[in-house]
Amino acid sequence: MPHVFEIDASGERRLSSEDSGQRARGLLDELVERDGLVAAEDVAIVVAHPDDESVGLGAQLRRLVGATVVHVTDGAPRNMTDAARHGFASWEDYAAARRRELEAAMEIAGVPKRQLVCLNLPDQEAAFQLSSIARELARLFSERGITVAISHAYEGGHPDHDAVAFAVHGARHLRVRAGCSLAVIEMPLYRAEGGGWAHQRFAPESEDERVIWMSEEERARKRRILDAFATQRQTLAAFDVDAERLRMAPRYDFQALPNGGVLLYERYPWGMSGERWQALVGASMDELQLAP
Repeated sequence: MPHVFEIDASGERRLSSEDSGQRARGLLDELVERDGLVAAEDVAIVVAHPDDESVGLGAQLRRLVGATVVHVTDGAPRNMTDAARHGFASWEDYAAARRRELEAAMEIAGVPKRQLVCLNLPDQEAAFQLSSIARELARLFSERGITVAISHAYEGGHPDHDAVAFAVHGARHLRVRAGCSLAVIEMPLYRAEGGGWAHQRFAPESEDERVIWMSEEERARKRRILDAFATQRQTLAAFDVDAERLRMAPRYDFQALPNGGVLLYERYPWGMSGERWQALVGASMDELQLAP
């Protein structure tokens, strides 16, 4: 969909003839209709960990020409549990390995290194820096003229995923406050369902969901992308490569627990509980001066 930008006195690019919501819906249409490459210089894919972008959107990365890919964490928890399990002597070595895997995967996906941005926060600790992440994202969006962000659904799967979802929506509020617009598209990764995990499905399902079914060539390429994350192979084996799901993000109440209060991260030693999450969100909303 064509879109026209205006440039303000600071040199910042803004949407003029279409608002960011129209731009985002047009972007979804282009992806679903599979009309080849999509101009995406004003798009940021914002995720918590190296590999999240590939699980949620791996087959579309090649098509989103010029999109910025932002990783909030370096993928390495500081408690050394994951690093040691994968044979690394330090979290720094583990983080470096995950960066190498990411760059190899993005080469397969057709994403140049110059389009990769990492905020380098510790894995499992994004929820403790909600305000600073939101501000940094708002700054990055301003600097790069971003009008559409594609990020995590708020689903109670991993606390870093929910933290990034909150921060992206917080950045949207900050951008609006600055007189700019930002639309948010979201993708599901995983959440609790019954006694196990539900992968790549929104909860609840909605009419807004857009499903992009993969061709045989796309499935093969996405599998190659996922296979590049060697340290994550066991986890990634649970994800399929048949379809990618996106929708316009709703306006969340981040102080209400997602997924009916059934939180996958409470089943694992990831340092988060629903009660702790609500307290952190409340404090961040006060700090950012966001209305409930």
